[in-house]
Amino acid sequence: MDILTLIKNFIDRAVIISWFLFLLTWVIGWAIKGSPIPIGKARRVGQGLIEDAVWGAFWIAVGSTIFWLIYYIASMLSTKFPNPPMPQLP
Repeated sequence: MDILTLIKNFIDRAVIISWFLFLLTWVIGWAIKGSPIPIGKARRVGQGLIEDAVWGAFWIAVGSTIFWLIYYIASMLSTKFPNPPMPQLP
């Protein structure tokens, strides 16, 4: 396994797990906020989870962009350069 594959696999797993946690938090937040619980504090907790999930989605998008940039730079640095020209002596 080369370094590019390792970086790409790490980025893919981190982003997938992050989006899954965002979706889970968002769904739980809406379920708590929309539930017929007569306690107002529970609804505020649901609203807080929704807001945190939205902020999390924003930072996941920013982080994904940064991860892509790291992968791009690593792929550019890992390309093999051509051999230098060999001088021909007369």
